[in-house]
Amino acid sequence: MPDRTEIRLIAPGDAAPIAAHRARDVELLRRWEPAQPPALLTAEGQAERIDRLLAGHRAGTLWPGVVLADGEVVGQVTVGGVLPQPHLRRGSLGYWIASTAQNRGHAGRAVGLALRVMAEELGLRRAEASTNLENLPSQRVLRRNGFSPYGVAHSTILLDGEWQDSLLWELILGD
Repeated sequence: MPDRTEIRLIAPGDAAPIAAHRARDVELLRRWEPAQPPALLTAEGQAERIDRLLAGHRAGTLWPGVVLADGEVVGQVTVGGVLPQPHLRRGSLGYWIASTAQNRGHAGRAVGLALRVMAEELGLRRAEASTNLENLPSQRVLRRNGFSPYGVAHSTILLDGEWQDSLLWELILGD
């Protein structure tokens, strides 16, 4: 039986488990994310980051969540760049899963749950995401959740000292 996957709004108490996952997986995440300040590998640094994320949530610009496997924090899912205006209503989805919980379906289930938050709680019409061109596992997660690729953005993210292209994804919510 697979682990139960849930998502919820991030909380200050999530700082220590997030920092532990990030510190352990720093080399793994380096392929897909920009370099992070060393402080983000500590509970104190994550607590400050969580405060900023929750301020963005209160301002209505993002929905920062954690991914739980059987009640334990194993990653994050965030809806950023929220544009709730009637003529825009879109947000950008990002996520990561700790190495200790990968390949068990948590990313796919978390993305599905986040899409529900985007449509039902945030009232968004369009979900967007981007992946590194080589990040096939993340592309499979998006495809399984109904996303379609719609273009390539060139030189969009600095990873390990090199500018990388990103594959852009979209999903119209409610269709």
